[in-house]
Amino acid sequence: MGLSRRGLLAAGGALGAVAATGHPATAGTPGRETGVPGRENGAPGRENGRRRVRTGFERLAADGYAQLAGQRVGVVTNPTGVTPDARHLVDVMHADERVDLAAVFGPEHGFRGTAQAGGSEGRYDDPATGLPVYDTYLKSGRPLADVFIASGVDTVVFDIQDAGARFYTYIWTLYDCMEAAALAGKRFVVLDRPNPVTGRAALGPVLDRAFATFVGREPIAQAHGMTVAELALLFNGEFLAAPVALETVRMSGWRRSDFFDATGLPWVPPSPNMPTPETALVYSGTCLFEGTNLSEGRGTTRPFELLGAEGIDRRWAEAANALGLPGVRFREAWFAPTFSKFQGRTVGGVQLHVHDRESFDPVRTGIGLLVTARRSWSGFAWRPDNWIDKLTGSTRVRTLIDAGADTDEVVGAWQKDLAAFRAVRKEYLLYR
Repeated sequence: MGLSRRGLLAAGGALGAVAATGHPATAGTPGRETGVPGRENGAPGRENGRRRVRTGFERLAADGYAQLAGQRVGVVTNPTGVTPDARHLVDVMHADERVDLAAVFGPEHGFRGTAQAGGSEGRYDDPATGLPVYDTYLKSGRPLADVFIASGVDTVVFDIQDAGARFYTYIWTLYDCMEAAALAGKRFVVLDRPNPVTGRAALGPVLDRAFATFVGREPIAQAHGMTVAELALLFNGEFLAAPVALETVRMSGWRRSDFFDATGLPWVPPSPNMPTPETALVYSGTCLFEGTNLSEGRGTTRPFELLGAEGIDRRWAEAANALGLPGVRFREAWFAPTFSKFQGRTVGGVQLHVHDRESFDPVRTGIGLLVTARRSWSGFAWRPDNWIDKLTGSTRVRTLIDAGADTDEVVGAWQKDLAAFRAVRKEYLLYR
């Protein structure tokens, strides 16, 4: 699978020092993390008598931004970088004299979120704060390092809500920014946020590096089951050729079994087609339909929950239900996307209804839907560029389905690689 094991002992030592002392490990170590349970600002927040997760940003602010003292700071963020009362952290930090906020770096869709998939906002000055906003989208390596150098910042801070899937590009923005910060000689601080679909397990195929793209740079599972801070520690310890001076600020109150609605935090769509946490729940499986000629529901009010194409009828829903996939049922559905595939045309297909999210397996479900779509609709086809191979991380899923494999055969084919990834992953987990 290509995992090097580099950094496991070092990262384990840093985390061990935290566990033993109740304080962060020494500043400057590749895996330094703060926000340790038991510290004064570590108790979970309460809201209307209920437990509420405190994000990395909340804990950074509660500590008076001490971690950023004396530093010119740049923030990689988007509309999801909000406080519990829905203020944006850039607006909050810009108004606070304890922080020298000098720049903002926008990912895909942009800092303020005005761009659709595959777009960004470019370079501009933010009207609300006057801060320069630099575009990171599709930049990596030395060109991105040059952006950090030109901005004049000393420390790059990352705070973006992830969706829990390998092909959701913000985690690779994180990776690229870490790599570029190392090249530019900048500190890098990751402010943690919840994985909205829990952090219980890693699921799905593991990327083959021969298929590395911006929807998957390194060999991690399709549903990684990690937070962004945990991923940052993994990237730094296993994949980056030159580790960055990394620090993470963990959450308090978050448990690996928590879905997003248990956090007490506001949901801000991290991209235009991720409107709800329910979208994220299915996304790591049904996004695979981007690699086919079927609509993945873009242009509807239920993207990734509605799937279909012209010529599909009730037989697909019947075949999908016959699989007996845990936690989900399928309804025959008709819809007319307002943009993207089949724009303005009525198509037939299915709507997913997750009735038991504890047992629901999004990746197995996505594979089952691909298998049954191919068998029940003669018009089924992969995208001509074999985008499905980039999404799944190899040719394996496509070739097995084309050869007539059933759902269990396809899922069984990646179990050895997945077990190896899970063994490495567990060394970087920060929460129970």
